[in-house]
Amino acid sequence: MSEELKWELLTEIQGRWKADIVKAMLDSNGIESELFQESVGALYPTSLDMLGRVQIFVSKTDAKAARKLMEEYNHNLER
Repeated sequence: MSEELKWELLTEIQGRWKADIVKAMLDSNGIESELFQESVGALYPTSLDMLGRVQIFVSKTDAKAARKLMEEYNHNLER
């Protein structure tokens, strides 16, 4: 399967530290994930960890299980 077709967007999270928590949750459940965060500038490629949006991608084969875990995660946040 080509690399571009392997991944599916799971969610977008505000803040890198929150995305790292979700990535750790997915990893601990055997779901491979990748984080993508755009840099702020073209000349000085940096990111605003606390303020920037982070996209979390998962393998298409694991997308259904990942969505279920995200539902549980979001439900627990609302408590």
